[in-house]
This record gives sequence, C-alpha cells and structure tokens, in this order.
Amino acid sequence: MSKVASALTIAGTDPTGGAGIQADLKSFQEREVYGMSVITSVVAQNTLGVQEVRHLDVDFIEKQLDMVLNDISPQAIKTGMIATVAMMERIAQKIETADKPYVIDPVMVATSGDSLMDEASKQVIRDQLVPLASVVTPNIPEAETLVDFKITNSQMAEKAAKVIVKELGAAAAVIKGGHLADEPTDILYDGVSFEYLKAKRVNTKHTHGTGCTFSAVITAELAKGKSIKEAVQLAKAFITDAIQYPLELGKGNGPTNHWGHRLQGLPYQREELS
Repeated sequence: MSKVASALTIAGTDPTGGAGIQADLKSFQEREVYGMSVITSVVAQNTLGVQEVRHLDVDFIEKQLDMVLNDISPQAIKTGMIATVAMMERIAQKIETADKPYVIDPVMVATSGDSLMDEASKQVIRDQLVPLASVVTPNIPEAETLVDFKITNSQMAEKAAKVIVKELGAAAAVIKGGHLADEPTDILYDGVSFEYLKAKRVNTKHTHGTGCTFSAVITAELAKGKSIKEAVQLAKAFITDAIQYPLELGKGNGPTNHWGHRLQGLPYQREELS
C-alpha cells in the first residue's frame, strides 16, 4: 500500500488558476499530498470577476466521484463551490458513505463580490453538508449567511463559530477574520475551546483564492493525520505567506502565491519578464 497521503477536492474551476479546483490542487502539491478533483461547475472568471457559470450534470458529478472513491480512496475530502441543491444532496450522500475527514469551504460569494449560488442552496449547506464536516471555514459574509446574524467583531465571530458547531453540527469551525476592521485574526472553535490565529494585515489586493487555498491546506494536513488544531495552524501560516509574497498577476484581485511558504526567511524579488 502506498504511504503517500491523498486528498480529494470537489469544486468549481478558475481558468486563471487562482481559486477553485486549480488552487486546491496547487495547495495539495505544496503540502506533498497527492491531489484529486471532481468538478461541479465550470466558471468563466478571472481576477476581475465572474462572467458566466455552467453547472455539470449531477449524474456526471456522481460518476466522477465514483471513479475516485472506487480506486484511489482519499484520506480527506474538501468541497468548495457546490452550486445547486441537487449537487449538494448527491455529494452529501457520497461524503457520508466515504466517512473521511471532511472540510467544507462554503463558497457562496467570489472575492470580486459575485454571488455563486442561490438562497435554496445556501440553506442545504447548513442542513446537509455542515453536519458532516470535520472543519467549516467560512469568511465573515459566509458565516453571516450560515448563522443568520451580523458579525462585526471578534466576539460575534466567536458566537458564530459556536453556533456552527453546537447548533449546525460541525466538529469544528474557523471563522476567518479578514473582513473585520482590525488585524485578520481567525477564530477556531472545536467544541471545547477557542484558538486565535493572528497575522498582520498585508496591504495588497492580491487575495483571490485565499479561502480555497486555506481550506485545501487544512484538508491536506488532515489527510496526513494531523489534528484539526495542527492542520488549521499550518494552513494559517501557509496562507499568510501566500499573501505576503504576492505574484502581482492580473488586472484585478490577483491570485495568492502558492509557493510563498518556500520563501520564508529568503529575500524575495519578483523577476520582471522581458
């Protein structure tokens, strides 16, 4: 039996490579985990925004899942963009049967502000996917949708994390603090205690795909057998480096740097193309 850990991402695409399936696979690779993917939707987007979304047939999504799960069974699974109720219900059945550590990045709104799913789908995330999750990783707007109240400070973020675990049924929740006014502190609640993961705010617009990348690293670390707390700590360090060493690509909200963690302690100067 191979000793290489593997992880599966179930999500939509980003043709410019900064978010979605593409970001997840880059993150798995950087964490030395074999990455696999099942595509739910094909998204025409770039760093400026989303232009169009085409959803794959639910039966075909299930076929993709079966091909993976019946051959190279992953040690952990994550979901990103799952846009319709029918997709969610079918995927939830498969995740429950697979019985693996499961990370849900409840992708509802792109960094550009574009909505990626309808209201009915958001409700099914709460009712069917969140209760299966080992870790839920919403940003502030996504957490507000899940818990149905405004989050304006860290105390409200703590309350939201508790609701997601105690009332919605997840094993743990990380409320990402990037949308709050003060330093971007992420708050982890595992049903017993809180942990505060702090980082200095970086003055950059190049944050496209941060949520996908963060949750993918958590998934990769869980696949390697790390605890939830260890996985989240490593993901926080990884995404901090990915943001603070920007690639400065694109005309809008550019992608994070998936090899930024390799530059820790090294001088970094982006080479200009001639």
